[in-house]
Amino acid sequence: MQVDLLCSGSKGNSCLIRTKNSSLLIDCGSTKKYLMNALGSVNQRVDDLNALLVTHAHTDHVSQLKHFRHLPVYSYCDLKDLDNHRIVRPLQEFDVNEFHVKVISLSHDSPNTVGYVIYADGKKLVYVTDTGYVSNEVKTYLENADYYIFESNHDIETLMNTNRPMFLKQRILGDSGHLNNLDASSNLASLINSKTKEIVLAHISEEANDPSIALKCIHDHFLKKDLPYRGVNIRAAKQHEILTIKSF
Repeated sequence: MQVDLLCSGSKGNSCLIRTKNSSLLIDCGSTKKYLMNALGSVNQRVDDLNALLVTHAHTDHVSQLKHFRHLPVYSYCDLKDLDNHRIVRPLQEFDVNEFHVKVISLSHDSPNTVGYVIYADGKKLVYVTDTGYVSNEVKTYLENADYYIFESNHDIETLMNTNRPMFLKQRILGDSGHLNNLDASSNLASLINSKTKEIVLAHISEEANDPSIALKCIHDHFLKKDLPYRGVNIRAAKQHEILTIKSF
């Protein structure tokens, strides 16, 4: 399995997952120019994709949907005027070529937001962004993965010091908003085990967070919990910088 996180943040989100013979895309945000150039830079033709998985209908996740409408498109949210739209529901499982996919319910202020657990090549990848919290029921399905792409959206103090209106700050902080650094770290500490090889902190706010702050938070939390974080490669995704996880 190879994972290329093409972009991650409020300006666009997209993640390419491949085996030697199959490929799928999670979300298709950002600009057309950036997304097509990013796919080209990792040698992925749009016409060769097997499917598109959509987490939810916010623009930063679906802005380029029209360029992928020829594919089977899987989502729990309503996506209008697609000929090959396949509605999926939380805890549903399905196969896309060599991938086995499980749908995970999340809590966000866009209707029917989900994450995905992807199995391929004997590996397990958890993809969770855009959620205010992770329920204990959901955690059962996220445990013991090889790879995590996991939201660490904001630092609370930094968020509160921004010039954003209070209603927006409250939205972000709420149960239907986004995970802060500490909540992300706490969740991940409860999920990983000795087989976990990589954690990517994702959907990091450019205004209310910083990769260095998010990374320090998780490192400090893992040390406090006496977790062997030195055995896990922990990285922070940036908005427009391709981040690759490769296991074959």
